[in-house]
Amino acid sequence: MAHITDSGFAAPQPAARPGIFERIINFLSNVAEANSRVRAVEALEAMSDAQLAALGIERSRIVHHVFRDKMGQ
Repeated sequence: MAHITDSGFAAPQPAARPGIFERIINFLSNVAEANSRVRAVEALEAMSDAQLAALGIERSRIVHHVFRDKMGQ
């Protein structure tokens, strides 16, 4: 005959949120991406209106162009 005892103890579940190293890597990745986008905005702003027109970008839409994937436009 087998005897089963339930102690009510359950193994700890892994945390739902990312660990500290993953959060640090995500943060640094976001900083690097933002920095490259800022450089892209600066490079486009340094262009003449004729150069921007050749690229199909209006000066007033430079930021929208660089961040279009984040802004949904």
